[in-house]
Amino acid sequence: MHIFKNKTDLIQFVDGLKSEKKTIGFVPTMGALHQGHASLIVKGLKDNDVVVVSVFVNPTQFDNQDDLEKYPRTLDKDVALLKDISKEKIVVYAPSVDDIYGDNVSSTSFSYDGLEHEMEGRFRDGHFDGVGTIVKRFFEIVRPDRAYFGEKDFQQLMIIKKLVEKYHIPVKVIGCKIYRAKDGLAMSSRNMRLKPNYRMAAPFIYATLKAAKEQFGTKSANKVTEWVKHQFAKHELLELEYFIIADVDTLKTVKRKSNKKTYRAFIAVYADDIRLIDNIALN
Repeated sequence: MHIFKNKTDLIQFVDGLKSEKKTIGFVPTMGALHQGHASLIVKGLKDNDVVVVSVFVNPTQFDNQDDLEKYPRTLDKDVALLKDISKEKIVVYAPSVDDIYGDNVSSTSFSYDGLEHEMEGRFRDGHFDGVGTIVKRFFEIVRPDRAYFGEKDFQQLMIIKKLVEKYHIPVKVIGCKIYRAKDGLAMSSRNMRLKPNYRMAAPFIYATLKAAKEQFGTKSANKVTEWVKHQFAKHELLELEYFIIADVDTLKTVKRKSNKKTYRAFIAVYADDIRLIDNIALN
């Protein structure tokens, strides 16, 4: 398995792949890989000759320094998981912060036509500037044909599609279904930091989303939202940060339902000091 720590070597390797007319898939990650990541990589391997997997905890997309410092870093385990999938067709790019940013660890400011101001954008200052900065940089280095992102971060997926559209980046962005544990909890690298009692409580998030979806068929968005808030107000361990029903195209909170539009419910919950997000298609 090829493992690159600097962009110069990776760029040279990619040049070789391009000269052989090989197609390249790309799965950007912050490491602490799990089966959700694996599902993206497997999809990438079906569609492409080679898949590049980046393992990089990007400092510019964290608005909480403590969260950045505590984010799990498990490169050896990550490489072992990747080797189980494919030793020949996966390339790992695990750069240092210096390799990506040099002396200027900062974000570029992006406009995503308002998508960045909804949901996560309201609660995580500068987050999507950091996401856009690192993803655009990776696209420039890796030059993939296709890039794969999980729908758990649905807003991020929409923003990256907008980034590609506005900057005319020649890559096809592919969204992949949320990969869940057997009890319904959306797979996340942060899950490994959950204390046992919070891990046992966390599937309540998806159970509530499913119930909200059922109610959305007959009740207004406001009534469903109030019901969800009430459910979490009664919960002993989980603290609701937000629950929003939004138009999937604009990500704006719905005020009145329309049969002509598609909606999704988005949620962010604190399990102790661990922030968990999830979402579900409503119609």
